[in-house]
Amino acid sequence: MAEFTSAGLRAPVLRPRTTAGIVLSTLFAANVVAVTALFAASGPSSNVLVSLGRLAGLYGALLMAFQLLLVARLPWVDRRIGMDRLTSWHRLLGFGLLWTLTGHAVFIVSGYAAVENTGPIDQLGTLITTMEDVLRAVVALVLILVAGALSARYARRRLAYETWHFTHLYTYLAVVLAFGHQVAVGESFVDSAAARAYWWTLWGAALAAVLAGRMVLPVRRNLKHRFRVSAVVPESPDVVSVYVTGEKLDELPVRAGQFFLWRFLSRDRWWQANPFSLSAAPDGRSLRLTVKAVGQGSAGLRGLRPGTRVFAEGPYGAFTTAHQTRDNALLIAGGVGITPIRALLEDVRGHVVLLYRVRSEDDAVLLDELVAIARTRGAVLRLLTGPSDQDGPHGPVLGARSLAALVPDVADRDVFVCGPPGMTKAAVRGLKELGLPPAQVHAERFSLAG
Repeated sequence: MAEFTSAGLRAPVLRPRTTAGIVLSTLFAANVVAVTALFAASGPSSNVLVSLGRLAGLYGALLMAFQLLLVARLPWVDRRIGMDRLTSWHRLLGFGLLWTLTGHAVFIVSGYAAVENTGPIDQLGTLITTMEDVLRAVVALVLILVAGALSARYARRRLAYETWHFTHLYTYLAVVLAFGHQVAVGESFVDSAAARAYWWTLWGAALAAVLAGRMVLPVRRNLKHRFRVSAVVPESPDVVSVYVTGEKLDELPVRAGQFFLWRFLSRDRWWQANPFSLSAAPDGRSLRLTVKAVGQGSAGLRGLRPGTRVFAEGPYGAFTTAHQTRDNALLIAGGVGITPIRALLEDVRGHVVLLYRVRSEDDAVLLDELVAIARTRGAVLRLLTGPSDQDGPHGPVLGARSLAALVPDVADRDVFVCGPPGMTKAAVRGLKELGLPPAQVHAERFSLAG
């Protein structure tokens, strides 16, 4: 095949992901300094445990506000960092939140118990019955502990997204209760006009971000574009493509490699939101998603009728050519992970090599399209067949030695990887062993949480 290369593609001075990371890190660090300064200005308590409890509570409130910001789905942040990384950071902050709020409760109760010369349980009962809004704080802590337990990997994997999401909504109640407690009894809050202004601004900004990113923007886009199913095309016995059209799709800020949360408004599906990536580069006229039947939700797409209205949230994700830093690219896909890779094949710049890992050629979704696109743009398509645990002549099929043999100039390419978690992890590990820097390796997990 003839080779196609782009001329003079240069990495930006500062990558989009780096820019967004610096902005968020600086914002968080500045708020840590502000919270610490406000705590210091209010003066320490006469009891060390009470002082530690107050400080832990303030840091917990800050972590809670930033957790809201990370999952607000603001486009500027999401398309630079990606929902998977933002969700991971949200989860890490969640562990910090559990520790700080638990520490807040333990230190405060222990400190007051020491001052009153009573037991912790008795002191907790006294605080609940005598101090305003302490009961709210206890309820908020319980709700956060429950949400944290349900977000643990073991529990999350066994819950349907809708169940997890419904129970997680109670954390917003916890936010309201915690803020009410802070307003009523927080010493650094009550005694300082500057502290009150700061906390109101912080919480107001966090809640406004959630409202804008998760409610206002999706509703506005759906009212503007009026998405609906235009066609349902079986690709194989267990794979189906759904075409979605609408109004003014050329004005939708979507790129190849991104995904939407699709809610098909039929009688039996309106309550389900599923993350499916685009399987074709957007052309301003329609959007296409291609799904393999791996569960009841995805299997039911085959029965969708043309004309069904669609509520689509997105586009989301940083798995796009906006992060490409080299002239050429390597695309690695496994199974149905080919769908965003197939869209990227149309959009990625320079000469492209596509490695498609499947059990057999019959499992290669959209293979005819891939062959046609590869031929048109002079890309190299290699179908790697065989069981997932089968090695090739150079060891693991997507290990370092095999990748180097299949793509000798891999170090000079950006690499986009999408597939099952085990395959993705193996490929990323192999690329790391070959010395590729993280800036050249792009892998994104298309999921809602957990």
